[in-house]
Amino acid sequence: MAATMKDIARRTGLGLATISSYFNGGNVREKNRIKIEEAIEELHYEVNEVARGLKTNATKTVGVVIPELNNVFCAEIISGMEDILRSHGYAAIVCDCRTDKKLEKEAVDFLTRKRVDGIINMPVDMTGAHLNEFQKTGKPIVLIDRMIQGISCDCVLVDNVNAAEKAVGMLVEEQHQKIGLIGGPDEVFTARQRMLGYMKALKAHGIAVDEKLICHGDYTIQGGVQAVEELVKENPDMTAVFVTNYEMTMGAVIGLNEMGVSMPEEISLVGFDNLPFARACRPALTIVSQPTEKIARETAQIMLERLEGREELPDHIVRKLQTDIFMGKSIRRQG
Repeated sequence: MAATMKDIARRTGLGLATISSYFNGGNVREKNRIKIEEAIEELHYEVNEVARGLKTNATKTVGVVIPELNNVFCAEIISGMEDILRSHGYAAIVCDCRTDKKLEKEAVDFLTRKRVDGIINMPVDMTGAHLNEFQKTGKPIVLIDRMIQGISCDCVLVDNVNAAEKAVGMLVEEQHQKIGLIGGPDEVFTARQRMLGYMKALKAHGIAVDEKLICHGDYTIQGGVQAVEELVKENPDMTAVFVTNYEMTMGAVIGLNEMGVSMPEEISLVGFDNLPFARACRPALTIVSQPTEKIARETAQIMLERLEGREELPDHIVRKLQTDIFMGKSIRRQG
């Protein structure tokens, strides 16, 4: 016959309330935790997660919906969040929607049916329509990287305007005037923010924005290759390029190499993310480095605070984090 919580209580001498608190992720004294875990092992106790979920309306799972699992930025954040959630007794169900709005909605609907306790989402559909039904459950939603207008929920962002403004400003300070931009899809929140930072930096230094120097990619390696080839072809006087995500940064480096354009002698380049790749390039790339560990930590912490029902929290939390710049040798001073 399977062991029960009462068997654990008899073995440990602890009350059922303490044991229940342990299984539901509550605060339990360290010495009591050790007693409970020893009893679980000795009695071969197995938690009936389905029954517990029906009773408590909590499944100890958090849904994570991201655009691309093979995106380095996404993967690093997921890894960090999972570690933190796991340490608090929660499992993550990760859904990759392939940057497809229909698949994103299907993923959220699937997680809703699975009765996850909360959803963490790096949204593709910027209308927020995919989250409407889950919002009706009253369970927490935390957005990463992209804010959705009209959706009242928590959000962890990077200050993308400031990041792009610093990167482009650095190029201007090195006397570059013709600075190309490889931006992301115009409908993506982060792409618009980085474009705004690019424009702010140019205007702050009295440089007119030239639409010929702006190219929108699709956040893929091949998109970066095509974009840099187009910019170089259309702008023979261009001396520098700012690339606004990692995959397109890699693509831009590949494209310059395939065209035989030397960096930084002919084109200076500032990219985005992935420090190991930046250091592996020759010359080493200068990149905007996003704090992925901090993003993961802040996102997981906010979700856990919501799940614990802390009444002192504001209606919604927006955390805006700052980026760093890793200085490589992919920039050359002009003049």
